[in-house]
Amino acid sequence: MHKSRAIQTATLFAAGMLLASPLLAQERLRVAGNFPTDHSVSRAMEVFKEHVEEASDGEIRVDLFPAMQLGGATENVDQVRSGSIFANFNSIAYFARSVPEYEAVSLPFLFDSREQAFEVMDGPVGQHLDERMAELGLLNLGYGELGFRHVTNDRHPITSVEDFEGMRIRLQPNEVHLQTFRALGANPVSMDVSELYSALQQGVLDAQENPYNIIASRRFNEVQEHLSDSGHFYDFINVVVNQRHYERLSEEHQAIVDAGAQAAMAWQREAAAEEEEAWREQLIESGMVFTPISPELRAELREATMEVVEGLAERIDPEFIELVIREAEAAQ
Repeated sequence: MHKSRAIQTATLFAAGMLLASPLLAQERLRVAGNFPTDHSVSRAMEVFKEHVEEASDGEIRVDLFPAMQLGGATENVDQVRSGSIFANFNSIAYFARSVPEYEAVSLPFLFDSREQAFEVMDGPVGQHLDERMAELGLLNLGYGELGFRHVTNDRHPITSVEDFEGMRIRLQPNEVHLQTFRALGANPVSMDVSELYSALQQGVLDAQENPYNIIASRRFNEVQEHLSDSGHFYDFINVVVNQRHYERLSEEHQAIVDAGAQAAMAWQREAAAEEEEAWREQLIESGMVFTPISPELRAELREATMEVVEGLAERIDPEFIELVIREAEAAQ
């Protein structure tokens, strides 16, 4: 009887191990983002998860952490670099301090359309940036749209260059962005977006600049009265993975992750383009005062910020800046 029970126990244990083995072998990828859950970037994370899990027949599980669940944008970049998370969906601005060449695609008034912007980023310019990221142990798997950035403030409508004088405005940690607004006479402050709402609410800052979708989804309209369509920068997001973790995946799983990122970015670009005007209308309907930037003022703003190119040439290879400008002109 005792021997029979032992055999039965061993049989059950072996069966349990067979059932558990797929779970033990399952690859789990932690993916973080700092955008609100209704933002197209967070929804693109869902596209990535669905594609990877389905294509791998469940061999890969993707755990998503959107909406700053693992910290703000700066923390997410540090986490993917250290390997505590596999991937990060984030604005390229948060990689600019490590790869200052990203500032070259953030020059003021460089792009007139999203089509022009992506033609540049999907060509030699993007390839060079990907190579620079790889030197840091980071693999870029695709670019998406954060969009044209627009100024909001709680002081007055923007109708002249002088309206920026002394304005305390929050910017991303990108030196080109900061220098652009210094050239306009503003007092820019670099700050993580996670701290921005309270800074505006408490009057620590007068203004901020973001795409319409971020202004709306982060409810900055609640603490800002005036909205413009300045479109001074075009901002990209990217999918960045930890190279060491990626290289531990099988070639088959690497191909699945690559395809998942490409599918997510293709979906996100389309969704962002379709939703832009709706986000602006939502802001206007919420009570923001919308003041369009005239062509004359846009030309003045462009002229006032020309010195930013010279400043950037002191920090990165001027030939790369020339490549970016040349590619942008060719894509017009």
